[in-house]
Amino acid sequence: MGTYAVTGSASGMGAAVVGRLVADGHTVIGVDIEEADVVADLSTPDGRHTAAAAVLERAGGVLDGAVLAAGLGPAPGPDRARLIAEVNHLGIVELLDAWRPALAAAERAKVVVFSSNATTTMPMVPRRAVRALLERDVPKALGSLRRFGRMAPTFAYGASKIAVTEWVRRAAVTPEWAGAGIRLNAIAPGAIRTPLLEQQLATPAEAKRIRAFPVPIGGFGDPDQLAAWVVLMLSDAADFLCGSVVFVDGGSDAWFRAGDWPRAVPALRLRGYLRRMKEFRAQRRVGARA
Repeated sequence: MGTYAVTGSASGMGAAVVGRLVADGHTVIGVDIEEADVVADLSTPDGRHTAAAAVLERAGGVLDGAVLAAGLGPAPGPDRARLIAEVNHLGIVELLDAWRPALAAAERAKVVVFSSNATTTMPMVPRRAVRALLERDVPKALGSLRRFGRMAPTFAYGASKIAVTEWVRRAAVTPEWAGAGIRLNAIAPGAIRTPLLEQQLATPAEAKRIRAFPVPIGGFGDPDQLAAWVVLMLSDAADFLCGSVVFVDGGSDAWFRAGDWPRAVPALRLRGYLRRMKEFRAQRRVGARA
């Protein structure tokens, strides 16, 4: 049995993950803004530091895995865009930076980050905002979203999910993660019946917009379904899963971009392909000497 940290543990998909892990006999350290083993506000630097340190103390410096499910959705409010950027991006990458040594100390640790199918189905997300979040510069990201006015939280959500997913893809294959035996992957849900979705469905205008969004199989997902996928991605079955993004969204991503993937490496990018091959061989030589 293992020890796992789960953010967003008090409700929705995070709570469903906790339930399955506990039922399987694992030790779970839940992190949330209330009703959790570690109570912390991930929208602040102090809150993220508190969460990271408290989990490490409870885990004794060794984590068999982590699930980063805490997140905020778009909603009205003058400060909402900042909160989304802080929780959905920094609330993941900063905690994982702090937990990486504890994950490396375990054998075959697994990490699942909650992404979203908004990464591929939301149009007009400013690339500048994504780049700023990857640089961990929230004020710069918010500056690029001001032109959207009241819609800024919506685009902050899209940018935060794209940025954290790109971070997962880039970090997962590095010596610090893959080379340390840690498998880092993301899951991208669609519309799941969480308290947030139920709140949106209770508003007629929001409900009409949500129900009009293409979900080829129809209906909405269930938190327990997502939890089952997460548990699989934490298991030995995921030993060869690295830097992947698993869409569990009823077919929405496939509907919008069926022809976008897979694609062969374009001829004009062959130089970049060969450069990455060379970098990998160099990396392996350095690792062998170490």
